[in-house]
Formats: sequence, C-alpha cells, structure tokens
Amino acid sequence: MPQKCWLLLLCLASTLHPAAQQDSVSAIFPKPVGKPAVKMEKEANKLTVCSFVLPSALIAYGVVALHNPSLQSLDRHIRQAVWLDRPHGQLPLDNYLQYAPGAAVYLFNVVGIQGKNNFRDRTIVYLAANAMMGITIEVLKHAIPAERPDGSGNDGFPSGHTGTAFVAAEFLRQEYEEVSPWYGIGGYAAAIATGYLRLYNDKHWFSELLPGAGIGILSTKAAYWIYPAIRRRLVRTKKAGDINRGRRDTGLVALPFYHSGTAGVSVDYFFH
Repeated sequence: MPQKCWLLLLCLASTLHPAAQQDSVSAIFPKPVGKPAVKMEKEANKLTVCSFVLPSALIAYGVVALHNPSLQSLDRHIRQAVWLDRPHGQLPLDNYLQYAPGAAVYLFNVVGIQGKNNFRDRTIVYLAANAMMGITIEVLKHAIPAERPDGSGNDGFPSGHTGTAFVAAEFLRQEYEEVSPWYGIGGYAAAIATGYLRLYNDKHWFSELLPGAGIGILSTKAAYWIYPAIRRRLVRTKKAGDINRGRRDTGLVALPFYHSGTAGVSVDYFFH
C-alpha cells in the first residue's frame, strides 16, 4: 500500500512537470535567465483553464472523500500500511521541509543563479500566495470538522503543511522553469515528502493531503495571475523624467496572512 501512495504522489509530480522527460542533467546550472518584471503581465495572460484542472481535481478528490466510503476505506488501508503495521516514532522534519522550496528560491539568488523575477516582485507573489492558501485552509478547517487519524483534533481537512509545501514548490517551479525543469522537480519532491511525512506521523488521512496540495498550487498560480494588477495599484512605476532627475522610487506593500491559528501582516519595503 505505501507503494500505491507513492505512485499517486509521483504521478502528480510528473504531470506537473512534463519537461522532466528532457534528459538534461547538465542544464541544472545553465546561463542565468533574467526577465523584466513588466513581462509578468504577458505571462499572466497565457494562463489557461487547463493549468487549473489538476489542482482543482485534487481538491475535488478530498471533498468527495469526506462522504465516500470507498475513498475512506482507502484512507484506512494507507494508514494501516504506513502507521499501524510499522509502529514508529514521529519525525517532525515536515515542520521545516514545508518551507524548503521557497527558501531555495532566495538561496539560489544569493549564490548568483537568477530566476524569473526580482526580489520585490517574487516576494510579493510569494506572500500573496501564502495569504490566499492560509486563509482558504483555515476557513475550511473551521467549516468542515474532520478528526485527525491520531485523534489530536477535528481540524484535519485539509492539510496546512501540505498546502504550505505546495505553495513553495509551485513558487520555485514558476521562478526557475525557464532555467531548468529540475529546480521545479526538486521543489515538488520536497512537497511530496512533506505530504508523506504527514502520513508517517499519523497527522492526516491521505485524502486530506490532496486538497491541501491543490489549494497550495492554485494559490500560487492565482498570485502570479493577479500580481500585475497588484503591482499597478501598489507599486509606483518609475518614469523617464524621474530617472533623469535622479529620483528614487520607494514603496511599501503589506499583505495579511492567517495560518495555523496565527494572524499577522507581512510587510515588504523596496526602493530603486
């Protein structure tokens, strides 16, 4: 049964990364690709309905599983194979691994491997994606009582750790998809591992992981789609006259977030 679980998760990764079929290990560190932020608007217009089908299907699976005996039976079989048949202690690595793909974006930039967007633009997108994901998941957790397999609470649906991990994985993929597909593959591998660890630690049913992943992916895609509009409203675009006069553009962006019972505001200050 664990093999079936892994196969389902790996199918998700391979579907999201068709470019992974390219045999290009040497392309992991190609010539850095830089792109003006203004091109984000053109890229947002390229998004199609098809790009939202898979994450929507993951969410639909979780919703259907809430009242479907067959899918609930699959949940129990997977738990039996992962947890009950092989008793073990918990491994809290998932608490940290969920953030790894997002952190990698900034680490790669520090070491000189440039992604799609500059620090300001990618940070606003990442904060917006996490805000949308966090709010959506917290609303669902309060609206749909779902007991965790270990009995530690009734807020199991959907998985917040998995949502956070897949926000970060899609963020890494978006930023580095034109550099090499292997960056995105690595990010999704970390997200899948996070989901599996939630099963390994007996914190979630399998059907609770899939909607968390779908919400995370959709949130990041939506953030990239709406960011041009946010940028037009919150960021003052430099004018040629300002450059000639030596003026500097500055700005402050504040985005609210709510996740795992914690609310706050993320603030990003930038200048040119």
